[in-house]
Amino acid sequence: MSAALHPIPSEPLHSPIPAESIAVFLRLPPDLHLTDDQFYELCRLNRELRIERTAQGGLVIMAPAGGDTSDRNAEITMQLRLWAKRDGTGRTFDSSGGFLLPNGATRSPDASWVSHDRLAALTAEERAKFLPLCPEFVVELRSPTDGVSALQDKMREYMENGAQLGWLIDPLGDQVFVYRSGAPVERLEAPDIVSADPVLPGFRLELDEIL
Repeated sequence: MSAALHPIPSEPLHSPIPAESIAVFLRLPPDLHLTDDQFYELCRLNRELRIERTAQGGLVIMAPAGGDTSDRNAEITMQLRLWAKRDGTGRTFDSSGGFLLPNGATRSPDASWVSHDRLAALTAEERAKFLPLCPEFVVELRSPTDGVSALQDKMREYMENGAQLGWLIDPLGDQVFVYRSGAPVERLEAPDIVSADPVLPGFRLELDEIL
């Protein structure tokens, strides 16, 4: 397959699957605000669930991924981890890792990378819980129950909170959306490989087992 690069369309993308998702959004009363420690404890007590928190304090509760999505995500994290071990300048995190973003949201990208310099600035207590930063590099993998527009919103949130590079990988549409700091979003049609240069020099994700 060859890769074609297109500007992101201004109109909403139409999902080939129903818009409903197995994710549950839980709104909390305005006077009920979970502290970071309380939210961490909530997630610790419900390890079977993946829970995120919006900037407004709402909770997004997601069930475990299906087999195909989990397999694809394992392939992404494996390739990223192998590159990071060779590169030696940062650490990688899988979909269970939580990040406290500057806007107050707590998100768990499907894969991410953070430089050693930024990790070294954190205390041991901060590293033991959800990391209080936005990764430099994030990946979101679309599952059959995800709507594209919701994932695009999440990718924009990462970029607005300090990410330098982000990939939204959509196996259903055979596409990869590339987000770069200060640049328009790009869409790759059925690429064989996507490059993370220059943010992650030399990292090239092979997509034959993902798309």
